Amino acid sequence: MPRPLPLPRARDRLGRLTLPARRAVLRRRRPLAALLAAVAVAAGLQAAAPPAPPRTGVLVAARDLPSGVLLAPGDLTRVAFAPGSVPDGLAAGAVGRTLAAPLRRGEPVTDVRLVGPALARGHPGLAALPVRLPDAAMAALLRVGDRIDLVAADPQGSPARVVATDVPVLALPASTEASGVTGPLPGRLVVVGVPTSQVPEVADAAARYFLTITLRG
Repeated sequence: MPRPLPLPRARDRLGRLTLPARRAVLRRRRPLAALLAAVAVAAGLQAAAPPAPPRTGVLVAARDLPSGVLLAPGDLTRVAFAPGSVPDGLAAGAVGRTLAAPLRRGEPVTDVRLVGPALARGHPGLAALPVRLPDAAMAALLRVGDRIDLVAADPQGSPARVVATDVPVLALPASTEASGVTGPLPGRLVVVGVPTSQVPEVADAAARYFLTITLRG
């Protein structure tokens, strides 16, 4: 049987065998300590940070939408807004309503963007009045924000007369052909802003005569 090594020699041999491992541990001790310190600091900062503020879901356009479109569920998406950034006048029940002006993708749907009483909110003293132009191609020349004169022409031959001047175009609902709905009346509806004192006269002219327009520069 081999004779066991004396204890001092055994210790020296064991030391030589474990020396590479001890050196490797020493080389990695500082980076490991730095990593542990960074983890501890990050955990402390996360614990001390205030909770994230609550978010509010807001309906926005899922894609660019043209004026006059009848809003469908696929046209809208819900986006989380931070407190203080939620716009005023968010439209409730926007699906199924007519868009009064174009919407860019990501733009919130507010009441002034839909055909309704709020259309005239930015025009003090005016009322939103739908009138039908008998020529849909004529209405296609218009854009929301245009200023026009409304002229009533009598099909029986009496002289034409101006019934409203310099009125803004507030909305251009989609034509019945574009929406797939058929109706007995030709032409296309245009929503204009008319002084409240002139509403009866313009409404009467729209019902009794053919309306045409002149564009203002």
